[in-house]
Amino acid sequence: MKDTINRLQALSQQGVDFLSTVQSSELLLKEHPEKWSKQEILGHLIDSGINNLQRFTEIQFEEKPFKVVSYNQDELVKANDYQSADLNELLQFFRSINNRILKVMEMQTDESLSFRIELGNGEAADLRFLMIDYVDHLAHHLKQIQGK
Repeated sequence: MKDTINRLQALSQQGVDFLSTVQSSELLLKEHPEKWSKQEILGHLIDSGINNLQRFTEIQFEEKPFKVVSYNQDELVKANDYQSADLNELLQFFRSINNRILKVMEMQTDESLSFRIELGNGEAADLRFLMIDYVDHLAHHLKQIQGK
């Protein structure tokens, strides 16, 4: 798990560093009306952090297997109007939510990392999988933001 924690820490910092230097016109550009801008992708990552922090903490005390409930990603991006949001506010929130997730990850034991979960498609996994998947998801979208 230490590798996942280190990776999350590095990705979070890289994301903040990169987004702090990009022109707002580039962040707000929408290649297609139905696609997210880079700033909206950042907002989506915040929503992902919020939802996953809740999952990572609730699994500690809820009945097992913990049922992972999906969330409406597109509607959350629209409802939060990330396209019009202040970038500095989003960057602070992004940094804060990932710092809190790091703390929760650091507190996990081998036992808690083995807590069973049931994914929305009925497949079984564990908390370790869910945490690694969160970091993989973050890496994927940061590559999109950075144009890689």
